[in-house]
Amino acid sequence: MKLFYQTHSPYARKVLVLAYEKNISDNMEVVHMETSPTDRNAEVFALNPLGKVPVLVDKDEVIFESSVICEYLDKKYSQYKMIPDDNRDYLSTKKLEALATGIADAGILARWEIERRPVEKRYQQFLDGQLLKLSESYKYIENNIVLDEENVSLGEIALATTLSWIEYVKLPSFKEGHPKIFRWYNKFSKRPSMLATAYSGTTQDIK
Repeated sequence: MKLFYQTHSPYARKVLVLAYEKNISDNMEVVHMETSPTDRNAEVFALNPLGKVPVLVDKDEVIFESSVICEYLDKKYSQYKMIPDDNRDYLSTKKLEALATGIADAGILARWEIERRPVEKRYQQFLDGQLLKLSESYKYIENNIVLDEENVSLGEIALATTLSWIEYVKLPSFKEGHPKIFRWYNKFSKRPSMLATAYSGTTQDIK
């Protein structure tokens, strides 16, 4: 298999952490691809009409969107389940993954307003709206989500890789005022899968 990847993407890292947790990373060649909404990467567009990574190529199968890739890998290598079969646990896992994805989405939009968009075109109210999504999500997780410190699911992987990205790009932190998240994240960050996939480069490299 080939995983088209970006070293500073929370979505791509989610897939790679899952591969490490399932002990299948040796079955996967990781190919770094730089992508940006303002800089077309023709090789990525040939695989994914959205022009984004991650993209997984497995023989004749081309799979894009991190959640779909993770489900594909979890079913193909079913001896190490990261997405539970039980309906209730499945829903909890997918809800946490969706929340983590939403945090990453809001964070990326916030970064565009803070750093990428020309100063004269920045929209403060839009930025405030994205940052509100971050703070409300931290609060919701702290008060409503059970974070398993022993067992790992796709939900925990998605949350850990997203929170690590929040730190990497220096967006408003989840640590202050959220002791449960802080404790869980510190422990999860020490897992070999997280240490092996740490974000690399400077934030100025992000296009």
